[in-house]
Amino acid sequence: MSRYKHNLTSCIEPSTATVLGNVANCNLDDFQKAIKSAEIAQQEYYENTSASQRGVLLRKWYDLVIANQDDLAVILCLENGKTISEARGEIIYAASFILWFSEEAPRAYGHTIPSSLPDTTLMSTREPIGVCGIITPWNFPAAMITRKVAPALAAGCSVVVKPPSETPYSCAAFSKLAIDAGIPARIFQICPTKDRQAATELATNPIVRKISFTGSTGVGKLLAKLASQSLKKLSLELGGNAAFIVFDDADLDVAVEGAIQCKFRCSGQTCVCANRLFVQRNVAAEFTRKLTERVSQLKNGPGLDPSVTQGPLVNRSAVDKVIEHINDAVSKGAKVELGGNPLDNNPGFFFPPTILSGVPKDAMVAGDETFGPLAPIFTFDTEEEVIKMANSTEFGLASYLFSENVNRCMRVSKKIQAGMVGVNTGRISASEAPFGGIKESGYGTEGSLYGMEEYQVIKSTIIGNTHR
Repeated sequence: MSRYKHNLTSCIEPSTATVLGNVANCNLDDFQKAIKSAEIAQQEYYENTSASQRGVLLRKWYDLVIANQDDLAVILCLENGKTISEARGEIIYAASFILWFSEEAPRAYGHTIPSSLPDTTLMSTREPIGVCGIITPWNFPAAMITRKVAPALAAGCSVVVKPPSETPYSCAAFSKLAIDAGIPARIFQICPTKDRQAATELATNPIVRKISFTGSTGVGKLLAKLASQSLKKLSLELGGNAAFIVFDDADLDVAVEGAIQCKFRCSGQTCVCANRLFVQRNVAAEFTRKLTERVSQLKNGPGLDPSVTQGPLVNRSAVDKVIEHINDAVSKGAKVELGGNPLDNNPGFFFPPTILSGVPKDAMVAGDETFGPLAPIFTFDTEEEVIKMANSTEFGLASYLFSENVNRCMRVSKKIQAGMVGVNTGRISASEAPFGGIKESGYGTEGSLYGMEEYQVIKSTIIGNTHR
């Protein structure tokens, strides 16, 4: 990241609603310079390093992240607000992508293909796509950097990163460690900004050949429209409206634990959060009781307090949206089982974990992602009914189902319209697992053996007259 003497923007600490610090607010000229510099560096980097050498550099980066994990967790906790325990977990999770792609780097296999023409050899090889624009969200400011940057670097690409304006410090810290590991600074460039016009340069500049974006569906559609002018390759991980289905033959204790994992992690601010909890009618009361009892033990407070399990939301608008969804559901007949009101006398952006029962199908929360600690419980009677309810959304990122019947698990998971389905678990994210959605949740795959392909192109080489 270049040195700036002016044009700074403030970063707010969610736990106190006060200024945490200031970072550069890059303008259009800054982005254009970074992109041009990255283009030159990418060509040099790819031509002068082998895949195994890039893997070694990534492994050194991984080692430095692990060595500095405590400091990185504090940075993340302060700027994002999540608990120190969750922050430590995210740093390890973020590091896992660096390690994974350090080992995937030498595995960019091509093929020798039998040709239909005589005296001809046909080969395919994988090459880096070129300069990549990376746009990351604030809710996982460390993991979303590594999940995108590590495969790009492994493939031999340079990156220009626009980190989230709410949480820019984790990106800066990770890039510092990457440079310390020996990755050239021009390969990993950061342009923090609140200037939307400047940031759209990543989508319109013809030098940038690939965009990877995680964020809202609305912004994703805009980026896709802008990127179409130069036919850039896109990976879009967008909004979600995850269904969490509990059948009457489920182990309710397992289901409750799954709900805690995927609903209240990061105070409900994850794209794969359970946004709609569908519980079969004859176990709805018992599940609600068990979940309420478990959630009542959670504790709000500043993330650095080790006894806290629920940190603040990212800003005041996030709190207001939770309140709006609660008020709408209650006005239509839902019952507040736990929480429901903002915390008093607290300067930060806190809202207590809230459970609603008897939520009607026409409630706002049924169609709109809350992105907060609100668990709305809907009831259903039949398997066919809940599949229809789960799929009645334009989104298709993640869903969850709980049942002890293996046939039902296989049958329902196949019918659920989502890119990822958790069966009897609330944990679906790992470096080795493909991460991506369908419908208006986007396209492209991150992580796993498919992740590096997003930053590569396939070149076909045909050699004729080979027997002369």
